[in-house]
Amino acid sequence: MNDCVTGGCLCGFVRYEYSGELRLANYCHCNDCRKTTGSAFNIGIKVDALKLRVITGHVKSYTKTAGSGNTIAREFCPECGSPLFTRAFAKPEFVWIKAGSLDDPTLVKPTYQIWSDRAVPWAYIDADLPSFPGNRTVVETNDAQPTVSSDKQKQ
Repeated sequence: MNDCVTGGCLCGFVRYEYSGELRLANYCHCNDCRKTTGSAFNIGIKVDALKLRVITGHVKSYTKTAGSGNTIAREFCPECGSPLFTRAFAKPEFVWIKAGSLDDPTLVKPTYQIWSDRAVPWAYIDADLPSFPGNRTVVETNDAQPTVSSDKQKQ
């Protein structure tokens, strides 16, 4: 997909657009993602940072060292608090867009889940989806299925 993808926050203060291919999307069950979304998991879509543009408003950021040791910045609307983006300092070339902030969230189909050992038992996700008890390393290819391997760390 090379069309322009748009999204924003609940109150409309922050609007963004992304001009590029949506990369892999995943479910994350880590403690930090549960806390930041207020839900059982987060769904993040990996995108190229240089192709993402905030077109109205601005985001506020909260930076934290995750249990994995990675420094993560979570970006949200300063007015309504809607979570919008996640940035990993170790991978500045990427941003993870929160799937629920897209104007058309049906564009997203998560391909795997991470930190599944932290998943709450009441939130059902397809058992056939590749699942990793901790973090993972993803090697993206042109194939339909990416190569994904477990890289478990505490979080």
